[in-house]
Formats: sequence, C-alpha cells, structure tokens
Amino acid sequence: MASRRRHFGSVRKLPSGRWQASYWHEVTRHTASWTFKAKADALAWLATTEADIRRGVWVDPAGGRVLFGPYANAWLDQRHELRPRTVELYRSLLKRHLLPTFAQMPLAEITTAAVRAWHAGIAQDRPTTAAKAYRLLRSILATALADGLTVSNPCVIKGAGQERAPERRVPSVEVVRAIADTAGGRYRALVLTAAFSGLRSGELAALERRHVDLIHRTISVERQAQTVVGRGRVLGPPKSAAGARTIAIPAELVGVLDGHLATWVGPDPASLVFTSDKGGPIRTQHWSRRFRTAAEAVGETDLHFHDLRHLAGTLAAATGASTRELMARLGHSTPRAALIYQHATEERDHQIAAGIDDILEAAKRVPTGSVVRIDRNASRT
Repeated sequence: MASRRRHFGSVRKLPSGRWQASYWHEVTRHTASWTFKAKADALAWLATTEADIRRGVWVDPAGGRVLFGPYANAWLDQRHELRPRTVELYRSLLKRHLLPTFAQMPLAEITTAAVRAWHAGIAQDRPTTAAKAYRLLRSILATALADGLTVSNPCVIKGAGQERAPERRVPSVEVVRAIADTAGGRYRALVLTAAFSGLRSGELAALERRHVDLIHRTISVERQAQTVVGRGRVLGPPKSAAGARTIAIPAELVGVLDGHLATWVGPDPASLVFTSDKGGPIRTQHWSRRFRTAAEAVGETDLHFHDLRHLAGTLAAATGASTRELMARLGHSTPRAALIYQHATEERDHQIAAGIDDILEAAKRVPTGSVVRIDRNASRT
C-alpha cells in the first residue's frame, strides 16, 4: 500500500468554507494571517513558507507586523554609544521626517518604492536633510533585518544617503582679520584662532588655559562643548577619536593668544580660554549672532563661523600638506573630509602659473651647452 505524502504544516476547512493554513517552527505554531479560497492555495502557501525557512529568509509573521514607530523609538533608546548631539539630531529626524510617513507601517511592509517616494519628497527642497534622514532609516531597518523582522532592507536607492551640499566660498585672510577687529575685545582671538588653527566651534568652547602651550606653539584638543536641548551645556570627547590631537600654530596666532590669555583668561589652568561677555562659557546661539553681526559689518552677509575652519584647512593644504597631515591637523577620521581642502583655487592656480614663469625665465638665462664657432678655412688636424 502506497504511503500517503505528508505536507509541511497543516490545513483545515473552516465553517465558512475557506481554508486555514498553519505550521510549527522554532517551537511555536504559526498561522497564516489570511485564509484561502481553495485547499490548493493553502498548500501552496505552506510550500513557499517551507522554502523560505530552508533558504534562511523566513520572517516571523508576528515580528513582521511590528510597527516602525515603536521599533524606531526603541532602537534609538538602546543606542547608548551615541553622542548627545547625535541623539538630538536623530530624534529630530525621526519626529519631523520619518515617523509622519512610516510610524504606522509594519516593518515588513516598507518597500523600496515607498522609501524612494518618501526620499524624493524631501530631497526636492532639502537634499542635505533627505540624505541624513535616509541614512538613519537605513540603519534602523538594517537592525530590523538582523532581528529577523524583515526579509531585506528596502533602503537600496543609489546615492540617496550622500550629501551634496554646495561648496562654500572660502573667506580671505584679510576679511577674517577685519571681522576679528570688528568683533574686538575677547572675541578677536576667538575669530583668529578658528581661522588659523581649524578647531571646531565645540573644541574652541571647551579650550582651557592648560591646553595652550605658547612656548612650544601648540594647542591640545581633549574635549568639546555642546549645547543639548533639555540638558544645556555638555562636555564630552571630540567628535571622533581623531579629534583628540595636538596641533602647531603659526607665530601670528601665538602673539594673539599671548595677549588674550593675559587680558581675558584667569590664571587657573582650568580657566576657559574663550568666554562670553559675562565671563561664562560661550553659547553657540549667542556667539553665532555676534559673529554674523561682525561679518555683515565688513560686507560678508553669507559667512558662517564654521567657514573659518574651511579657511584653516585650505591654508594648510596650500602649504603642500598631504591628506594624512590634513586629517591629523583638522581631526578627521577619513580622507574624504580632508580632501575637501585640497581643491584648486583660482588664486593658487595663478601662483602655480607664476612659478612656471619663473622657471621658464631662468631657463632662458642659463645656456644648455657650449657654443662652438667653426672657421671654414681652419685646417683639420
């Protein structure tokens, strides 16, 4: 007698006449989320599920129904390694750009088409924000994939996570000096230090007297200060491991800081180098307004304080510093950021052309070989 073939899982006919399919996997009984019109359809669904299990792409039906909103918030709550400002940024991106679209969507139902439409809607007017939000979404769904809640990560849109912010104009040294003089007082040294050292604003705000070594002409960066919503001023390590560094400073800046330390900074080694009008820590919002006022006074209406760091990087690159040297000086972890400062500028290109002229002119003045005059009547010996 021929043995009856056993199918994966089981099916049963309901009083309604439709068929229900279920199966056991990982010590749990799973039932299809819908019923089938015919028994063959139920068996076909079971066969597909069995194939998914064998291929390692099976997704727990219950897990696949987990909503993006609760999962994303839990994901962020568990990321204890993130810096406070990063957490603040992620919460803002979630609230403003991710949750309005995906909060009520099951993780398993977020498709590449849905992600593409969402990204295009933001990128049209805010491409930089769209790139940041896309990278966050991709990270969350990558964790969901690792947790077995989705079959794949739908964030596979080429270039969607790349920021293409327009390159900002580099201010000249003369403009920076004019802004520094206009800001005046305790703020003059702050402007010049940002432009000639390349320290980030948070690094400057956390700088203490003990970090400035005028004898050896160096500044040591050990931490940064950030303003976090709900927490106020927060001190922490630099932006990356490469941010902890000691850099040499030019002689002009040594003189500026020497006078600044004597006039505006207390004698205690832990005294802040740069402070507000009342002698307290610099607040980003207050200083940004003051810098903008000084910049506008000299005709620079679109200049930001961070642009001074761009000048510092460009000046260092103009000396012939290698990518590795720029990374070390500016505290970059990857070559990509340092390469920004190695772009060719019109002024530098003219300097190169002038240098070529000098070489060509020098070549005209130096004979390349001996000149011999031969007398036709001279006898040959």
